[in-house]
Amino acid sequence: MSNNYHVPAGTSIGHIHLKVADIDRSLDFYQGVLGFEVMVRMDSAAFLSAGGYHHHIALNTWDSKGAAPAPRNAAGLYHLAILYPSRRDLAAALRRVLDHGIKLEGASDHGVSEALYLRDPDDNGVELYRDRARDEWPRGSDGNVSFTTFRLDVDGLLAELD
Repeated sequence: MSNNYHVPAGTSIGHIHLKVADIDRSLDFYQGVLGFEVMVRMDSAAFLSAGGYHHHIALNTWDSKGAAPAPRNAAGLYHLAILYPSRRDLAAALRRVLDHGIKLEGASDHGVSEALYLRDPDDNGVELYRDRARDEWPRGSDGNVSFTTFRLDVDGLLAELD
């Protein structure tokens, strides 16, 4: 098999579909805290959107109603990442998270992006982030992107809302 194939530029991840224990509890988080719009709601599933797309996040209890979270040391989802269009939008998301009493697990400046890490009600990892412009990405002497992990200035991020 050839290794010459590359996924075309412009390809993106269309949506994520999560097994959850309680639809209402998950909607309180994804709709109530993060602000996603419910496009379709059923007894055992919901489909949520940013900006009217058919769905970016799907939630269901088909095999998981009332279930405990998966063990953290099991194979599976590490986290889902929600990309915000601007630093100000990321700051607004952070403000909502903090106002709802949700604890951050981390806040990192990765050079290419600024990221906030937290958990949803089913203990799934959630990353809220914004990308820097490509011409701002740190690069090594070979020209390749160099990821960093520095502490994100959360107060500086929140200052975007002033």
